[in-house]
Amino acid sequence: MSSSRDYLGGYRLIRLIRGGQVCNVWEAFKDEDRQRVAIKVLLDRQRDNKVEIEQLRNEGRVGIHLDHPNVIRVFDFIDRYDLPFLVMQLFNARNLKQMIRDEYKTLAVSIPEIVRQAAESLDYLHEKGWIHCDVKPDNYLVSEQGEVKLIDFSIAQLLKKQKRSLFGKKLIQGTRSYMAPEQIRGKPLSRATDVYGFGCVMHELLTGKPPFSGTNPDELLKRHLRAAPQPITAFNKDVSEDFTKLILLTLKKDPEKRPQSLREFLRMMSTIRIYRAGRRPTLSDDS
Repeated sequence: MSSSRDYLGGYRLIRLIRGGQVCNVWEAFKDEDRQRVAIKVLLDRQRDNKVEIEQLRNEGRVGIHLDHPNVIRVFDFIDRYDLPFLVMQLFNARNLKQMIRDEYKTLAVSIPEIVRQAAESLDYLHEKGWIHCDVKPDNYLVSEQGEVKLIDFSIAQLLKKQKRSLFGKKLIQGTRSYMAPEQIRGKPLSRATDVYGFGCVMHELLTGKPPFSGTNPDELLKRHLRAAPQPITAFNKDVSEDFTKLILLTLKKDPEKRPQSLREFLRMMSTIRIYRAGRRPTLSDDS
């Protein structure tokens, strides 16, 4: 959809917030009740893509029942017009990936509160019966005031019902840098799957990079399956040994050996410090 198009349904498009390969996100205004919202709409070239349409529909199906201060509100999924779209809460914030990349010198002092809110958002999602399946820094928005919101439920799955593809095979989806071993193998998923992705996010938040990398996608996935992650303290000596050990627990290959929920993670975190006593928090020793 081009920026010259003024309306989508009853919503007047104001400005493009974010462009993507599949969807654009717009700030929009609903004339009927004078409400400002965010609109997530498929691109013109994706209008016949059944997989992407179903993912957008799934995001609406999941999000419309969620109501938590650290989770983005989803108000409606609308497919009555030529392009399906979601109507969501307008939340002016950057995603955590952008902040790690561009604002690391000012981010470090906010990390304890970011960690808490990020964990509570996932714990709430799990309590509602869903696994996010794509936990990554890009899917957390953080406002200038430090408010965190979890976004993007397009591939979320019910805890008790695993999806299959249109061709009858197990559907393997996610983002390679944050995928748990059981997710890569197409095994049943659980809360612990999101705990692993969360651990990858925490590693990146405190070191500037995910726990694993590779010269190609296959190598990266193999490292998730077989390689031991380096402790955070190898990159950031301001982080406490106790918190480093907790993050290493979230990254265990065997999901049974991880904290079994984000509630358990928060309980364990409540007894330890993220930073070493007396250390000035920075993202890494190189910053």
